[in-house]
Amino acid sequence: MKITAIITCAGKGARAGFSQNKLLQKQNGITFIEKTANAFLNCEQVDEIIITSSTADYDEICKITQNFGKKTTVIIGGDTRTQSVYNALKVAKTDIVLIHDGARPFVSQEIILDCINSVKNYGSGISCTPLTDTLAVEENGHITCTERENRYLVQTPQGFFLKDILWAYEQITDQTFSDDSGVYSKFIKPAKISLGSPENKKLTYQSDFESDLLVGTGFDLHRLVENRKLILGGIEIPHDKGLLGHSDADVLTHAIMDAMLSALSLGDIGKHFKDTDPQWKDISSIYLLKKVLEMLHDKGYKVKNISAVIMAQKPKLSTFTDEISTNLAKVIHIDKNRVGITCTTLEGIGIVGREEGIATQAYCMLEKV
Repeated sequence: MKITAIITCAGKGARAGFSQNKLLQKQNGITFIEKTANAFLNCEQVDEIIITSSTADYDEICKITQNFGKKTTVIIGGDTRTQSVYNALKVAKTDIVLIHDGARPFVSQEIILDCINSVKNYGSGISCTPLTDTLAVEENGHITCTERENRYLVQTPQGFFLKDILWAYEQITDQTFSDDSGVYSKFIKPAKISLGSPENKKLTYQSDFESDLLVGTGFDLHRLVENRKLILGGIEIPHDKGLLGHSDADVLTHAIMDAMLSALSLGDIGKHFKDTDPQWKDISSIYLLKKVLEMLHDKGYKVKNISAVIMAQKPKLSTFTDEISTNLAKVIHIDKNRVGITCTTLEGIGIVGREEGIATQAYCMLEKV
């Protein structure tokens, strides 16, 4: 079966407060129209993409999408979302259509594929995520009841067999519908829920376009000396030498902490844990890491992922990376798969190559709580 993705981009996005279509705004040099379209361009099962546009934005959207390839078409939408979708349905040429809001650029491949499979198995697929907050029903300013069970937030994509949803749209007279599942449920049958996600959020207000992510980088280097333990990521590594430092000299954890602090412009660990302060003498760097995590929390952020490379000629560390990742993930309270640790030698070059020290480069991504 062939599949069309209809991406609605004909609105003005007035609530976002921009002087132009909110989807023409850029993040890291890329418009949100491109971000959304790329999710479907990267899906091998999608054969055709139709983007709806207002008359005012048509030329600019055509220019943006000219490198998308022949399977992408831009058409004029309508004054309402319903009219825009109907215009697109009339020119679609496949068996299945996925209708998606242009303002949902974070849709995952998993969500798209689950929607497609739901259409094939049940005739429809409506991306939804369970309601986590309690829903209140109001009357005259008073709450008459509250409920949460069996309540969902409706998202997109919303998928259907083209012949069904086109026929349903042709039945509309003066009714108002906020989405396609309402049209399908009104004229065909109740629509089937498919996979959704809180991350598949819709960009509505200007604050939604402000990045919730921050990236930081950190580097540290310590000398190897005798009569010291070698601690990396809170794990003791068997070796005839250890790292020299005021604390336990855990060079990996130090670089990770610096990456976290730099993401929020909070300086480095030397600023917060001075190597002249006796209270930090031989302290566990994992203890200091917990202190840094408290600073992040006070600023309203948490760690999304960590990536670090340990540079050491000896010892060979590849057999310890799994244990190190597990320990750091436990302390940071993230999934182990979000702590990526790799190791490398420097081919005998420099202080690391001469086995005089160990260095670490670390990156982290923070997200707003």
